[in-house]
Amino acid sequence: MATKKKKITQEDIIAKYMDYVLEHESEPKTVYKFCKVSSITEEDFYCFYSSITSLKKGIWDAFFTSTMSLMEKNKEYTTFTNREKLLTFFYTFFETLTLNRSYVLFSLSQSKNQLKNLEQLKGLRKHFKEFTKGLINHGNEQKSSKITQHNPTIFSEGAWLQLLFLLRFWTKDESKGFEKTDLAIEKSVNTVFDLFDNTPLENIVDFGKFLYKETFA
Repeated sequence: MATKKKKITQEDIIAKYMDYVLEHESEPKTVYKFCKVSSITEEDFYCFYSSITSLKKGIWDAFFTSTMSLMEKNKEYTTFTNREKLLTFFYTFFETLTLNRSYVLFSLSQSKNQLKNLEQLKGLRKHFKEFTKGLINHGNEQKSSKITQHNPTIFSEGAWLQLLFLLRFWTKDESKGFEKTDLAIEKSVNTVFDLFDNTPLENIVDFGKFLYKETFA
């Protein structure tokens, strides 16, 4: 009796691609080359991705999806404040990246042109901005005065820049258990919400000192 062939999943392709680039220290030049070395068919590949470029973007989409899935498994998540939800997202997201650190460091350093390296984050940017817009819209619904409401577009763009800063910080973090990244997450999220809530300036100054110390010290 013939053994039924195992169906290739999206997760299989992602795992095989990560293994490929880390073992070869370069990305495959063609889908054909990747599929041949990874023992999958091009037909299976094209069921999920149209090119190597779309696969690279898809990996970051998967990091986001995995993060959201883990957060939503927490039964208390829906009761969190917006500040707590963003903190939870960042902590969970960077835990996910840490599990795949070798690949992430490779993917973000392929080109000397940093903007080119960031092109693979386009899908992540879209998903993350939608997530943060949702947080602000939910918060605005609970405010009776438009004066106290926050602009979702401005907040989401600021949060995205914050994510890019944290990503760069994490790639250079050599502290045990990446504890400095955890501290950067806490300080940056608290500062963003303090800015929006018009709370004491010393919190912003404290965060500024932290960034200066970690960047230039």
